[in-house]
Formats: sequence, structure tokens, C-alpha cells
Amino acid sequence: MPYWVVGKVVEALNKKNLAANGSKILVLGIAYKKNVDDVRESPGVKLMALLKEKGADVAYSDPHVPHFPNMRDYYFEADSVEITKDSIASFDCILLATDHAAFNYSLISQHAQLIVDTRGVFSADANNVVKA
Repeated sequence: MPYWVVGKVVEALNKKNLAANGSKILVLGIAYKKNVDDVRESPGVKLMALLKEKGADVAYSDPHVPHFPNMRDYYFEADSVEITKDSIASFDCILLATDHAAFNYSLISQHAQLIVDTRGVFSADANNVVKA
């Protein structure tokens, strides 16, 4: 499934005349499931790795994981990005991987250039949302 989601991200960026290579992408939620801090077997972490392989500048935001942990298969020197209107607007694409209750979805939808939604949180009618 992560490969399919990355394909949706690449396709959505292409429609905006952007390449994955060099695009700034924020992955929302790297925990394994909603409202926990466990990142083992997390699809969000796999998505980060696959996007980085495509040349994307990848960051993450997760209220339950303030600093990227040491993992057996993955490591990123990164801290969780604070969600503000300016931080959201600075990314080419927001990828929702884990739908934590703490995320301000209204703020995100108002200020994101592009959202790839894997959790069905955002309105499909919005012109900046792609369902994955």
C-alpha cells in the first residue's frame, strides 16, 4: 500500500506541474495508529523513506512523536514540525498518514497547497485534496 500512496502523491504533484524530486512534503502522523506514539511497523515511516528515495525533501508532524526515534530499518534526523498556517503553507504537499485527533484539520485544509488524504478526513470536494 505505501507504494500506491507514493504513486498518488507523485501523480498529484505532477498535476500541479511539480516533480517529487525537490518537492517539500510533510507527512502527518508517523505513529502506527491514531493517538499513540508507537512507530513500529508504521506506514508513515515507510512513506517518508519512499518519498525521500524519489528526491523529496521530507518532514513529519506527529504530536505523539516529537523526535524521530532510532529504528532498526529507518532513521531520519528530524523533529516533529509544529502545525501553523505558515508551516503548512510552506510545503508543496501534505500527506495524511495517521489521523491523530490533535491535528487541526480545518487549519491544514485552509492553508495547504495540496493534501493527499489516506484517511478520509478531508472533504473530497475541496480542490486541494486528493484521496488515496
